[in-house]
Amino acid sequence: MGFWEHLEELRGVIVKSVITFVIFSALIGYFIQEFNEALRWPLYEVQKDYPGLAIDLGTIKIMEVFSMLIQMCVLGGLVMSLPFILFFIAQFVAPALTEKEIKAVVPLCFSAMVLFLMGAAFGFFLLMPKTIEVAVNLNSMFALELRWTAGDYYGTLSWLVLGVGAAFQFPLIIILLVWLGILSTAFLRKYRRHAIVAIFIIAAIITPTPDPVTQTVFAVPLYALFELAIIVSARIEKKRAKERSV
Repeated sequence: MGFWEHLEELRGVIVKSVITFVIFSALIGYFIQEFNEALRWPLYEVQKDYPGLAIDLGTIKIMEVFSMLIQMCVLGGLVMSLPFILFFIAQFVAPALTEKEIKAVVPLCFSAMVLFLMGAAFGFFLLMPKTIEVAVNLNSMFALELRWTAGDYYGTLSWLVLGVGAAFQFPLIIILLVWLGILSTAFLRKYRRHAIVAIFIIAAIITPTPDPVTQTVFAVPLYALFELAIIVSARIEKKRAKERSV
């Protein structure tokens, strides 16, 4: 294919990705009340342990509700359309890759999607309720009245879901660097303690509450993924050494 044919193919990928994103965003907009109810699950879950907790959200700005709706449709549509967009991109680049590269890239893309969804689910079902619980306890300790706004709630939820989903990608970066020969498992094992410190720094940045409990809850699976990355990287190095010896 010539240069213009490649541009035409790229245009097709962009068009299909945009159409898919718009369809999912429109579906969320159509079922916005049901989607909004589903997003409030962390509040309902915490309320089970705190029956007196008022979970009614409000707004303090005229345009806040519009920003909330746009945020829900755009971010929700992006998350739901992401697997399809990755598939379209894979279709575009596949003809340019060798069979060996395809065997490496396809599992990498699939793993990236799975890890992102795992991280998003972890942030929604575990970290968000834990964050709300800590906030409730701190407000109660200082005898403060809860006046949470919809913008604040959905902003925190988006930050946790997308931030944790993105953070769960870091083992793939490690594996990719080992595959490229930039890092080695010996290096990773040698600086394991430094990695633990870096993981807790990442947890402190992403988690909205400063309490060590929430940060530890987030740091534990990150460290488990780091150890998993070392295991996979060791297998890559072993396979590479075997190929060189043949």
